[in-house]
Amino acid sequence: MSFYDVTVPAFLQILGSLTGILTKAEAHCKAKNIAPEVLLGARLYPDMLPLSKQIQLASDFAAKGCARLTHSEVPTTPDTEKTFDELKARLAKTIDYVKSYKPAQFEGADLRDVTFPVGPSNTMTLKGQQFLTGFAFPNFYFHAAIAHGILRHNGVEIGKRDFLGVN
Repeated sequence: MSFYDVTVPAFLQILGSLTGILTKAEAHCKAKNIAPEVLLGARLYPDMLPLSKQIQLASDFAAKGCARLTHSEVPTTPDTEKTFDELKARLAKTIDYVKSYKPAQFEGADLRDVTFPVGPSNTMTLKGQQFLTGFAFPNFYFHAAIAHGILRHNGVEIGKRDFLGVN
C-alpha cells in the first residue's frame, strides 16, 4: 500500500461524511424550527470551539496535511463561513483540493522531513509518517469527531455510520 493510499482516501472519506452530517443538521434546523446559527455556534463545552470552527479546522488539517507531506505550497483559507451552505462549499473545495494530489507526489513522503507550526511562534519537524500519524490525522479526526458530537448532542439524528460516511 502506498503512502498516498493511506492518506488521501482517509481524508476524503471523512470530509465527505462531514458534508453529509451538515446536510442532516440543516434539515434538522428546518424541521425543528431552529435558527441555523444556533447549531453553527454550538459547543460541547463553553471553552471549546463551535461547530463552524470544528469544520474549518478539519478542512485545514486535510488540505494542509497533504500539502506539507508533498512539500507543496500550503493553502490558506480564511475562516469566514457563517452558514451551512458556506461550510459545505468549503468542504467541497477541500475535497477537490485533496483529490488533485497524485500518488507520485506522495512517493517517499513517509520519510521526508515535514516542518509545521505548533502554536503562534514555534515550529516542529517530523518525518512524514510521524507527522501524519502523530499530528495530522489525530487533529483531523479530533475536529471531525467533535463536529459530530456537537450535532448529536443537539439532537441531530446521526450516528457512527454517518461519521464513517457509509449511509
